Amino acid sequence: MAGHSKWSTIKHKKAATDAKRGKLFTRLTKEITIAAREKGSDPEFNPRLRLAIDNAKEANMPKDNIERAIKRGTGELEGAELHEIVYEGYAPHGVGLVIEVVTDNRNRAVAELRHTLNKAGGSLADAGSVIWQFERKGYLSVRGPFDPDELFLVAADAGAEDVQFENSSAAVYTDLHAFQSVRDTLEENGYELDDATMVYEPKNSLSLEQKLAVQVMKVIENLEDLDDVQNVYSALEITDEAIAAMEGA
Repeated sequence: MAGHSKWSTIKHKKAATDAKRGKLFTRLTKEITIAAREKGSDPEFNPRLRLAIDNAKEANMPKDNIERAIKRGTGELEGAELHEIVYEGYAPHGVGLVIEVVTDNRNRAVAELRHTLNKAGGSLADAGSVIWQFERKGYLSVRGPFDPDELFLVAADAGAEDVQFENSSAAVYTDLHAFQSVRDTLEENGYELDDATMVYEPKNSLSLEQKLAVQVMKVIENLEDLDDVQNVYSALEITDEAIAAMEGA
């Protein structure tokens, strides 16, 4: 399950620039609006909204922005109607993709996805043809320092399915029902979280030689730069060497 963890490292570095930071705020705003529309404005009774607000605060989004996004979701403020859609596709070399989109214009969104994929030698896929290769999971990134054995026991006791350690951080994976419980338990025990979200994890990863892997990673990056794209998940096995080559490209 290390693929998402490694890709998140790249995304965090990308978010450091002002342009990427603005893109991050746009994504977070959409997520807050969708969450508030779905189950109301009270984060105590809306776990998805609570998570979105926590992520926005972690990214230092201004409080006013958060409140406006909530009000747009509940209808207190006017705004374009947002549609939440999951698309499926293939990057070059047969790598399956699951693409989460939030848009006010379905036609624009699908046209931009198709253009980006086709230009790189990939394609959009029919619904159901790729997503069966993935599982919906909770994902939490824990920042060090920490005792690995202790963290593993705390996470496992709270219901985590897997804990992966790498350098000074750890990736904790849960099923959907245990996600909030594991998150609360980690925070109550003093662990610092860099990320907490729902992801699509591949059941089996696809290994490619470094040059081809970097090509796929660049396509994923181009997709994530599209305004309507929230997240892109792939079945590609991402290695440290590929990340280094990507950063040096």
